[in-house]
Amino acid sequence: MSIDIFGFQALWSPYFFASLIILTVGYLLLVTKYRYIFAGNAPVPAGQNLIFTVTMLLLYIIKGSPVDLLGHIMFSVHMSQMAILYLVIAPLFIISIPGWLFRWLISIRGLDTIFNFFTIPLIALIVFNGLFSFYHIPLIFDFIKVNMWLHSTYTIVLFIAAIFMWFPLLNTLPERESLSGLKKVGYIFGSAILLTPACALIIFADHPIYHTFSNPQAWSSAMALCVPSSALSGVQLSGPELFNGLPLLEDQQLGGVLMKIIQEIVYGILLGYIFFSWYRQENGESKKIDPALDFDFVK
Repeated sequence: MSIDIFGFQALWSPYFFASLIILTVGYLLLVTKYRYIFAGNAPVPAGQNLIFTVTMLLLYIIKGSPVDLLGHIMFSVHMSQMAILYLVIAPLFIISIPGWLFRWLISIRGLDTIFNFFTIPLIALIVFNGLFSFYHIPLIFDFIKVNMWLHSTYTIVLFIAAIFMWFPLLNTLPERESLSGLKKVGYIFGSAILLTPACALIIFADHPIYHTFSNPQAWSSAMALCVPSSALSGVQLSGPELFNGLPLLEDQQLGGVLMKIIQEIVYGILLGYIFFSWYRQENGESKKIDPALDFDFVK
């Protein structure tokens, strides 16, 4: 059965799209025409503004396009969503924010204390990976998945935790540098290890463990979070298998594998950059190594 039966609003999230357009335009105006408001402001490279725009586009694709609806039908799509949101969009968001704007944000009273504490490398690792693993405990997952406010809140909190987790690696503020080259390598390996148990639980389970993807009643309750009630009225749905060609167990296992593969790709790219940057510095060469891999162009 085609997912078109759920209607335009469920497929394309027009209100979310409009919100991201407003946010993008507001950001571009803030860092160009109105940047004089902030102390220590400087011109923002076009490449950095492009990264922000691409980040917002990716965010819409993941959380506003039909991909989001498929994420409520196929567990493999859901896990791909999470991997891209927390392992791709979160670091791109940090890279896209100019240092002077980031410095202003984390100087706001109250935010500075929170930011200073949760970006301590060990705490940042434990908090993000702990929240991610806790979310994927079947009982917790199914409970959160059928509650709109709880699901939205947990998604936002987990994204903020991802920002905290990535900041020690991608920080462009010299006064907040907390990790050297080799420590960053260890930090990445630590993060990969801490994420493994949640992925292993999903990959090696011998039966579908999430009711919101296997039980028709629980699945229908979860679908109500992203599909207007008017689109669901009069439609008889027996379960996600109506739209998913994969058996439930294989779909679940594929989700865990995709999460781990995307993590390894992202961490592998970052490890390569950090290692070669550290190698060049140890040999007395410039920190910059390759314009295609260098993050310094966004400073």
